[in-house]
Amino acid sequence: MPFDRRHFLHASTAVLSLCASAPGWAQAWPSRPIRLISPYAAGGASDILTRVLGDFLARRLGQSVVVENKPGAGTRIANEFVAKAPPDGYTLLHAAAPIAIGEALYKGLPYDASKSFASIGSTAIAPLFLVVNAEAPYRTLAEFIAHVGKKPEGATLGSPGVGSAPHLTAELLLRAANVRGIVVQYRGDAPAYTELLAGRIDATLTAISTAIPHIQAGKLRVLGVANEERTPLYPQALTLREQGLADVVGYGWYGMLAPAGTPPGIVARMNAELNAAVADPDIRQKAQAAGLQLRGGRPEEFSTFMEAETRKWARIIEVANITVE
Repeated sequence: MPFDRRHFLHASTAVLSLCASAPGWAQAWPSRPIRLISPYAAGGASDILTRVLGDFLARRLGQSVVVENKPGAGTRIANEFVAKAPPDGYTLLHAAAPIAIGEALYKGLPYDASKSFASIGSTAIAPLFLVVNAEAPYRTLAEFIAHVGKKPEGATLGSPGVGSAPHLTAELLLRAANVRGIVVQYRGDAPAYTELLAGRIDATLTAISTAIPHIQAGKLRVLGVANEERTPLYPQALTLREQGLADVVGYGWYGMLAPAGTPPGIVARMNAELNAAVADPDIRQKAQAAGLQLRGGRPEEFSTFMEAETRKWARIIEVANITVE
């Protein structure tokens, strides 16, 4: 779902048409500050992108966009807050991948990811790279699979947390490669890379930003990326698809949502501004520095994508018997 300039022009035309026929209240929006809710704590890649987008949107909309961090519970705190907010365009969510994963992982959620929100559009993905110790005897994905396939205990893959996109993508990789293995859970990417550098695990399938210094120092090696296509973040990395694992596609992702019932005119205006932000070279540079690859597109594309993600990871959660406390 990469950014398409035609989609941006289409959305812009739609906004002009809607504004021309919209009632007075829609033309007046926004008349006060907008709250942009982040499901993560300050300082991480998601928060960086949220604040960069907030600054851009504030300039375009002529109103302050106040970023509020509501971390915890696998993004469920922020998701519920926005799901129950008034659908007036003044409370928005910079959603993350766990909103789709959580539909299968948690029971009794106080919201429905497909019904409680109005889709605005995709903003970015966080590509996941298969990274190994540079001293390991394998230099390609095929060699890695052959090597771990001979180990009695199978492969050990590091993950930054149970039920995360890296965890589920690692489970998908093991099954697609038809090898035994275990996904070892750590509290974030950095501890997993510490274990990988020490040779205590075989690989990680996580974001690359933490690993870059070790890769540049020749201590870690990238075997591939789990994107549909190669990523500008590290273009020399072949996709796992190119290397024979056609079904292994997975990454962290982000997108903008509003409470269900938000007026279509506001959604269309926000989508157009979001696509303008995604096309901005300065925002692109800042996103890439944080390990993110920008995306854009129409609201319905993001909605369809979220539904597909929910179905895809629900199957993996069931097959791998993944549970959380």
